[in-house]
Amino acid sequence: MKNIKLVFWGVLAVISLLWFAADPAVFEARTVFALRDFMMQYSGVLAISAMSIAMVLALRPRWPEQWLGGLDKMYRLHKWLGISALIFAVVHWLWSETPKWAIGLGLLARPERGERPVVVNPVEQFLSGLRDPAEGLGEWAFYAIVLLIAVALIKLIPYRLFFKTHRVIAVAYLVLVFHTVVLAEFAYWTSPLGLILALLLIAGSLAAVVVLFRRVAHGRQVTGEIVELQHYPGVRALESRIKLQPGWPGHQPGQFAFATSDNQEGAHPYTIASAWDPANPKVTFIIKALGDHTSRLASELNIGQQIKIEGPYGCFTFDDGAARQIWIGGGIGITPFVSRMKYLAQTRNQKPEGAAQTIDLFHSTAELDEGALARLATDATDADVRLHVLIDAKHGRLTGDRIREEVPDWRDASIWFCGPVGFGDALRADFAAHGLDVNTKFHQELFSMR
Repeated sequence: MKNIKLVFWGVLAVISLLWFAADPAVFEARTVFALRDFMMQYSGVLAISAMSIAMVLALRPRWPEQWLGGLDKMYRLHKWLGISALIFAVVHWLWSETPKWAIGLGLLARPERGERPVVVNPVEQFLSGLRDPAEGLGEWAFYAIVLLIAVALIKLIPYRLFFKTHRVIAVAYLVLVFHTVVLAEFAYWTSPLGLILALLLIAGSLAAVVVLFRRVAHGRQVTGEIVELQHYPGVRALESRIKLQPGWPGHQPGQFAFATSDNQEGAHPYTIASAWDPANPKVTFIIKALGDHTSRLASELNIGQQIKIEGPYGCFTFDDGAARQIWIGGGIGITPFVSRMKYLAQTRNQKPEGAAQTIDLFHSTAELDEGALARLATDATDADVRLHVLIDAKHGRLTGDRIREEVPDWRDASIWFCGPVGFGDALRADFAAHGLDVNTKFHQELFSMR
């Protein structure tokens, strides 16, 4: 989380400093209308810059994943940038419209317009001739962006609708690129701000084209065939085992992949619940029925069905070198730990003399399925992991105090959490209050791609 916060605030700070350097006359504005021109430029530059970076992150690039802490953190940054772009765009629109409303209500006097300076630069002349279509199209693109981002943020709207409409943002973005190129202060383009802005617009435009042609992460996709399905009705979960065609690079425990079983529904992310074996190229997903799509999978998936798999992604891979670890899996958040336990069991069989970790796994769940718990207990035994299962109705809520009571040497351990965000945040704050360096020792998967 620390790195994505640095990037988020760093981007806004750098763009702001570059803008103030490019347009220092803002500090001399003495009227509402003089300030309006500056604020429209400033808010517009911030909005398109944030949107450009968000558009690049939509490609799921590999190069920043390790530094940002995984694709889950990158998507959190993508979301923050999208929301901030929306806020800046609304501010931009308000600066454009509010003074007009104030004039209509008699609250402000219409300013006298002097003669416009003569434009001699041929490029500036050309752009000036496009002002009217740039303003008109930009306004409609703004309305579209507001609607589309609202669809993305409102979780009650089905994923299928979100998937279909979110791609349209790329079209609106390209319109806003045209809007920016035409209406940005022409002098900006010969300043450092103009150079950075041009690079962002080019990168964002290329990303938008990739999104529109549905080529996102195309080179990281392989086809698989479902070879086994196991339903756990008590916890409303479905385990699917998929045999992969050549091309899968292998995965680490704790990573996830995008799976597409219905092209109309699009790709959904699922944590991989199996260790990688090159001699037997398969992946296993354990999918909880949490929404309309995942609730239908038990009846829609069949043995022999073709599935498209993309990945792997994520940095929740347990590789911090700690000899003592505490794992906490809330609900379906148990999945990455299943994968890691299978990997540890596989490693023990191959290298029984290897150094062993001391691990406690806490699984907190509101639902119960004896078959699923039996499988989990077997995995824990095979991996030499001490398992603690807590059923909410029977044992109450899992707390930091309970974990510290069960693991007296918790100060020497790193903590790995996957589950509901609020639950993880509460545990993180609790351990921080007891002196744990949570910035280096508390690892939390932010498994939310919307």
